[in-house]
Amino acid sequence: MTQAASMHEYLNLVADLSQHDRNYYVDMVPTISDQEYDKRYQQLKTWEAEHPEWIVADSPTQRVAPAPLSEFAKIVRQVPMLSLDNTYSTDDLRAFCDRAEKGLPGETPTYVVEPKIDGIGIELTYENGLFVLGATRGDGRIGEDITANCRTIRSLPQKLSSPVSLTVRGEVYISKADFAAVNAERELSGEELWKNARNAAGGSLKLLDPRQAARRPLRVFLYEVLQGERFCKHHWEGLAFIKNLGLPTSVDSALAAGWDELAVSVAGWATRRPKLPYEADGLVIKIDSFAQRRLLGTTAKFPRWAVAYKFAAEQARSKLLGIQVNVGRTGAVTPVAMLEPVELSGTTVQRASLFNWDEVARLDIRVGDTVVVQKAGEIIPQVMEVVTSERTGTEQPLVVPTHCPTCASILVRREGEVVLRCENRQCSDQRWKSIQFFAHRGALNIDGLGESLAEELVKKGIISDAADLFSLTIETLVPPKDWDGPRVLRLAKKSAENLVAAIEKAKTTATLSRLIAGLGIPHVGTVAARSIAKRMRSFDELVAGPSNSRRAVIAGIDGLGEVIADAVESWWAEPDNARLIEKLRAHGVAPIEPEEKRMEGPLSGKRVCVTGTLARPRAEIQQTIETAGGTFATSVGKATDILVIGADVGKTKLDAAKKFGTLVVDEAGLQELILRAAAPTQ
Repeated sequence: MTQAASMHEYLNLVADLSQHDRNYYVDMVPTISDQEYDKRYQQLKTWEAEHPEWIVADSPTQRVAPAPLSEFAKIVRQVPMLSLDNTYSTDDLRAFCDRAEKGLPGETPTYVVEPKIDGIGIELTYENGLFVLGATRGDGRIGEDITANCRTIRSLPQKLSSPVSLTVRGEVYISKADFAAVNAERELSGEELWKNARNAAGGSLKLLDPRQAARRPLRVFLYEVLQGERFCKHHWEGLAFIKNLGLPTSVDSALAAGWDELAVSVAGWATRRPKLPYEADGLVIKIDSFAQRRLLGTTAKFPRWAVAYKFAAEQARSKLLGIQVNVGRTGAVTPVAMLEPVELSGTTVQRASLFNWDEVARLDIRVGDTVVVQKAGEIIPQVMEVVTSERTGTEQPLVVPTHCPTCASILVRREGEVVLRCENRQCSDQRWKSIQFFAHRGALNIDGLGESLAEELVKKGIISDAADLFSLTIETLVPPKDWDGPRVLRLAKKSAENLVAAIEKAKTTATLSRLIAGLGIPHVGTVAARSIAKRMRSFDELVAGPSNSRRAVIAGIDGLGEVIADAVESWWAEPDNARLIEKLRAHGVAPIEPEEKRMEGPLSGKRVCVTGTLARPRAEIQQTIETAGGTFATSVGKATDILVIGADVGKTKLDAAKKFGTLVVDEAGLQELILRAAAPTQ
């Protein structure tokens, strides 16, 4: 290796290797051999070792951080990453185009057709041409900082060809060939095979050690420039713009002028899709003109200028081997189809939902039948139909159970319901699932208490309800060294120590609203639990006093009313539940609901109601309103100041808002009001 004559020579080598990275990973046209590339790369490392003061951020050697992270920081974005509305047929797509043209009188839009890559959405920021931030989509508004892992993606340049500042969005994926190659290597080494490329890409981006992420064959396509009108007038021009900057874009995108061209373009994908080097589950259709996009605008959840056209869901045939009868936390007894293993959308499917016994009757499904299985939304396998033409006469009809498969109690069907229920609250399946629900992230958030351990603790008689968790000790879970009897649990001592510590921590960190949500009271989800906790404030206040007093308080809480008040009292009246509450109190579980600190701003003292389908979960929007000083209301009345609307809004609340002169805004309008909060006085 020769010594660098100057930093200028070093920078030329950095630029040279970066260009070869683009040639290889983006353009797929390498211009030097791997051996020559490695030789130049080693030269670069030598020069940087001799002159560490020369090292620049966009050097190919700086792609991989030297140490793992402890966690991913949260990133709050000002422009949310909205979802896309879905269409599943050409009629649906035509309806989208008709709506767009109706919103653009006298104009015929041009569309950009892009493959909908089955990957992981990301947002990337460059400042003065240098890559500075990579973030996951998250919930659209809040993502996680995965900059270190994004740097390991070889097709992603660390430095653009021009010193511009911009934010782009795209999809990280693993190609079909790379996925197959990795699985072949994992099989040879005895490792568990990756199930599908999308999950593998997502898991790779969430690795805390960038050195591990660098070993994964991640690729990326960028498909959108945020506020692209700063650089050009059309999306198609924007794609060319970022491609010229060195960013990878899809070569499979196309323009279509009007509906006729769009229909032809979409139809052509029936033969193109199988030939793609990556998985795609549909197409994204976007209006090309930024000016027309502004005219059409967005709903709270979807842009009106873009839509996803989903390919027909992949289906497969399998044999029904039998039915597994599941007993849920609430006693619902549901059928699950047990199938011969079949590959579907990149995963091996052996179980599929049958929903309820009415669905079993509708399908007339029998053991031994050939069935068509499909993934609903490409996630949940379900049985779509029975291939009756393949019946041989040996198939066995399914018998609707009359008794619980767990505790043998007689099953009942409540009036107005389609599900069968086991009403024995001592049923072990109901008990362990209730305990696991009590411990899940949205309730007491007890780390280490998953489904398998909860089931084992109940079925081996170690605990009987959620309150018993607080009596667990390390000695209970793991016998001492001199123990010569059989081990009750297969649990390592360190795992037992962590679990006991997590349970003890939950006793002091859980809020009243989390505890109420974890009790599993019918009709009381996280929003209702927070409303009750805000009014009651402490567990003692919730428990103390006569039931008619508690019922009256809950019925009077805005947005809850008689139904939820009756549900709470019916739950409390059951002896098992009353004993659970007393046991929790005896163990010192007495959470309170902390006072929320509210900022001064435009929502201070205002009542805000929310309706329709919004981009964020309702509970999160409620928290946003209350943090800004507002009061969250569930109905529109004389005292309501603001109505926040999303998609699919009904007439009732809009008519009430008009009647009472209530300000009506969309989700973006709400955010704008909050951002106008007055600066604090000096």
